Order: sequence, then structure tokens, then C-alpha cells
Amino acid sequence: MPVSLHSSTGKASFDHIYDRPDPREYYARMAELDYQIPELAKPHFQRLLAEYRSATGIATPAVLDIGCSYGVNSALLRLDTTMTDLAGRYRGRDTDDTAALIDRDRQLLHTHDQLPGVRFIGMDASRPALDYAGAAGFLQDAVHADLESGDPTEAQRRTLAAADLVISTGCVGYISERTLLRVARAHGGKLPWMAHFVLRMFSFDPIAAHLETLGYRTERAPGVFRQRRFASADEQARVLNTLADNGIDPAGAESDGWLYAQLYLSRPKISVATEH
Repeated sequence: MPVSLHSSTGKASFDHIYDRPDPREYYARMAELDYQIPELAKPHFQRLLAEYRSATGIATPAVLDIGCSYGVNSALLRLDTTMTDLAGRYRGRDTDDTAALIDRDRQLLHTHDQLPGVRFIGMDASRPALDYAGAAGFLQDAVHADLESGDPTEAQRRTLAAADLVISTGCVGYISERTLLRVARAHGGKLPWMAHFVLRMFSFDPIAAHLETLGYRTERAPGVFRQRRFASADEQARVLNTLADNGIDPAGAESDGWLYAQLYLSRPKISVATEH
């Protein structure tokens, strides 16, 4: 199929699959590209949850997923499932309407939720994706906003302020320190822990520097993580050019046909000091 590219990043644009009333087309397209970063991120998010509980004594923290789309990270964590399994759930359901899919997902969550009590908040620019994730039960609350362009409303700020942990799996690069600072400042002094998987073509250093001014310490976890296969030769060429411009060697990674990400953990300095 023809692939359009974002002019600012050179990455393939999938905007058309985020505006569907349910995730069938989303999972079908992601399966074609072996999209796997949410699944690779899952054990790291589970570890962060455990560390947060141990450090704070809060057993059921609230998790804000920035760029959550149809509640993918919530589904993976709460159902203890895989991207392949999720794609399979929606494959071949052509005769089902959206309401039937929502009911099916709600029933599954009712019987298989691995994180009862943990509240998932989603933030995304796609209203249809947020609506589905909320109706299906993957999200308990949602913020439909573009915080790159302006501050949250008071109602949105209150929702953001409830988050104890902030996660993302690929939205950094589309969002910048403007969004993350607005999220962090929504808490009125309390700083949520953060974990962001960031494509290697984007530098997290400027964001980390801004977060430090609020009281964060950021560290990069070891290793790199496959996000997905390139959607086209043109996308790969543009990404390789961006990596070269940034002095990043793509050998054994992007040159082999995959987008790769790195994990950045940002936690309040006081909590880091307490743990050590």
C-alpha cells in the first residue's frame, strides 16, 4: 500500500488507522510491520510498577500512557498477553460491529485483569481511539489534548495530576519537552515517575535537561529495542539520513530494516536518593 511520511520526522504516517471507531485496522497494519515495542516494553513497565510500589507503599498507582491509541499498553499489562494475541483477537471479526468488540473486550478484562485497582489514564490526539479504549475498559480516564500547542484545561490538569507513573512507547519525537513538562507540572509539586521508549533518531537529552530543572534525574537503560519494520524503503532511507546527521551508527540495527528505540527512565531525585 502507498506509504505517506511525516514531513518533520521522515517516519511513516499511520494517522488514518488511529481514527477508526475500533482497533481492527490498527492491529492488522501493525501485525504486517511486526510492531513489537509495546511488548518489549512490558517487562520494564512491570518492573517500574513494582519499584514504585516498593518505594512509595502505594499498591495501586495510576498510570498515564501518552500516545496510548487504543489502550495497547494497558491491554498488554492487564491481560498478560502479547501483540500477536491482541492482533489475533480482532482478526476475522469483519461481521462484528464496534459494540460487539467492546463487549467482548470488557468480558475478557472482567475475568483476566492482572492489575485490579491500577488505574490507566490515556492521552492521545485521536478521539476515536480514546473512546474505544475507554468503552472497552482499557482506560479508566482519558485526556484528548495536544499539549505541544497549549496548556491543559483545568479538567485535563486534574486528570493528569492523578498519575503516579507516566509511560510512552514511541510518541517522543512527535511530542517534545513542552508536553512532558506540562504533564509534570500538572501535579502541583509532586513528580510522577516516567519511562519513555524513544526512537534512536530522536535525542532525549534536551527533554532530560528540561526535566532536571523540575527535579528529575534521567538515566538510559542498557540495550536497544526493536519497534517495527520499516514501512517502505523511502522511510528507511530518510531515517538512516537522520541518524547519519546525528552521528549515530545504524549498523546492525536500522540498516537491517528495523526502527530501534532506547529506554529513558526519569525519576524525582529525592526518590532516587531514598532508594540508594
